[in-house]
Amino acid sequence: MFDLVVAADILGIVAFTLSGFLVGVRNNLDLLGLIISASLTALGGGVVRDVILGRTPFAFNEYYPAITVILTILLAFAFRLYRRKQLERQWLFIISDTIGLVAFSITGALLAIEVEFNFFGVMILSFLTAVGGGVLRDTMINQVPSVLISDFYGSIAIIVSVLLLVLAQMDMINTWGVAGVATFAIFLRLLAYTKQWHLPKLNMDH
Repeated sequence: MFDLVVAADILGIVAFTLSGFLVGVRNNLDLLGLIISASLTALGGGVVRDVILGRTPFAFNEYYPAITVILTILLAFAFRLYRRKQLERQWLFIISDTIGLVAFSITGALLAIEVEFNFFGVMILSFLTAVGGGVLRDTMINQVPSVLISDFYGSIAIIVSVLLLVLAQMDMINTWGVAGVATFAIFLRLLAYTKQWHLPKLNMDH
């Protein structure tokens, strides 16, 4: 199970690093800006999570998160990924990003459950772990965080946390239970992307 979590974590870091890198390119950031944008997107949520939990951020203790970010940025330059139009819309990227989103959501929720946060705390920590990096990045470049106006993305973290809370109440937090939640969440996210599901918005014109 640990190896699967680490593999999903690495896949998520790669996808989130690319996402932050491409957002930086579109906003004409310089080299340092691109590195900060990519790093914040990939690792920011985990750092915020660990600060809330009152512990040293995981990214500061383990080497693989930072190494993954650096290698991804180098590969993005080497293969000139910034010149590829709509890279974020290609299925390999979507699947990687979805696995990362779900893995980060699960990590945040499980850690919150472990320290006995209430249901609100579990949902917030799951959400922040999954999308906190993107929110920090968008705030830094002075735009409305994409998770607040985009599709079903942030809702997945909330759904994951609720399902894990239900499992915790039933004393079913185990490998199979978590794997079942992960599978359902990945399927739901890909379905939402395919069907172009969006949460309703208020129209102030009428």
